[in-house]
This record gives sequence, structure tokens and C-alpha cells, in this order.
Amino acid sequence: MCAAPGHYKPLAPPVGPEPVAMVPVVQLYARDVPGLVFPAGTDLLQILWCPLVHEDGQYAANPRLLWRSTALTAAGAAAGEPPRPHTAEEDYLPRPCTVSPTPAVEYPNWDLAEGLGKVLDQRFEALQEKQGFDYFEVATTQQSKVGGYPGWTQQPDWPDCTGCGARMDHLLSVTASEPGIGRWLPLDDRASHHEGTMVSSWRAEADPAALDAFGHGMALGDLGGMYFFVCRLCPDTPYTHRYDC
Repeated sequence: MCAAPGHYKPLAPPVGPEPVAMVPVVQLYARDVPGLVFPAGTDLLQILWCPLVHEDGQYAANPRLLWRSTALTAAGAAAGEPPRPHTAEEDYLPRPCTVSPTPAVEYPNWDLAEGLGKVLDQRFEALQEKQGFDYFEVATTQQSKVGGYPGWTQQPDWPDCTGCGARMDHLLSVTASEPGIGRWLPLDDRASHHEGTMVSSWRAEADPAALDAFGHGMALGDLGGMYFFVCRLCPDTPYTHRYDC
């Protein structure tokens, strides 16, 4: 439950002091994401957030990240339906959906080291001439994902750990650019051929009816995202998040 005094629904009066039920956004099991490193004793990652706007400098939903043990969670589970928020910003309410794991190799996009883009400019031009796409269009996927680089909508804003001072690692992203809006489709949803030729993933087509039902259905600003970061150096695996829109 979220009892923050500052949460409010846009264009409406403050909600008031009563707690608002948080909603589940992401649930990942270690067995389904073999490349994700879980803290010792855990095999379940959950993200919930308060589906109201919070005035914390980011004006977005207020998330909470939890590492859990499947066995302990199941043993303490309560019967019945989970609580639902009595009021919410509709853009922050995800519809039920499943994960379609698709491995991808990513490269820095906005996160390129200063000056490196100019050094590689000729290679980028050759790539575009040969393949027909710009490096910055495809280096980093913008969809919800685990690992890789954040698909920043605005300038990169990597956090440093408040405990040890090291730059934190990108854990996962929840973004508004699900397939049909962005440029990536899971393997199962790609059209394998188009006019007799193979279609790259970022230009693939899919059944419009399938795309209408695909993904979490949330709007995070203007195709923005919520990016989660962790520190692997500190024993309690602290986390933080960034939001852009």
C-alpha cells in the first residue's frame, strides 16, 4: 500500500491520506531469465508501483522493487483477490500480459562515450549505406527488457550508488514503446518474409489484431520509460530508478 501524502491524480484534487493499493507491473522467475543474476536466496523479482503521480521530481508512478523466494512467497500467500487501488491514473495500470523472452545484443546509443560517435561516423555511414538503417535507430532496443542499455528518451541519467559511489547497473526497463509502436518484435510475432525477402526485426510486421492485444498497454509520457538500476557491489543490492518521457 502507498500512503505517500503527495500522490495525486492529474487534473483532480489530491487523493487524500488514505492508502492506495500498489499494482503489480513485472514478475520474473529466475528459471525464465537465465541471464539475470538474482541475489542469494531469491529466485523471484517483482516490481509494483503506486498508480498515481508523485511529486518527487519525476512526476510519475512510485515503484518498489522486491527480490523474493518463490517457496517462501508461496508459503505466505493469502487466498482471495489482491487489493485494487480505489483510484488511479489509468496510464499506470498495466493489463495482464506474458513475457516473450527474445535475446538481443545491444550497443550504446545515447550512452556512447563523448567523442566516440565522431570517431565512428564513417563506419556508421557505411553501415547505413549497406544495410539501410542508421546505427542510432537500432543499437539499443526501446521496448521493456532486462539488461542491456536503457532506451533513453531524454539524455542519459545513470545513477551512482549512495552506499559505495559506484555507477549502478541497468537492471530492467518498463517502457511505453512496445511492439507496434517501437521497432522490436518477439520472434513468435514477427512476419518472417515480406515481398520475398527476410525482414529485420525492427522492420517486421505483425497481425494488427495481435498487436492490439500485445504488451502492458500503459502510456508512460510521450513514449517514455521507467528504468531500474541496482548496485551489485553492495551486499543488500540497493536499487533506484529513473523516469523520462
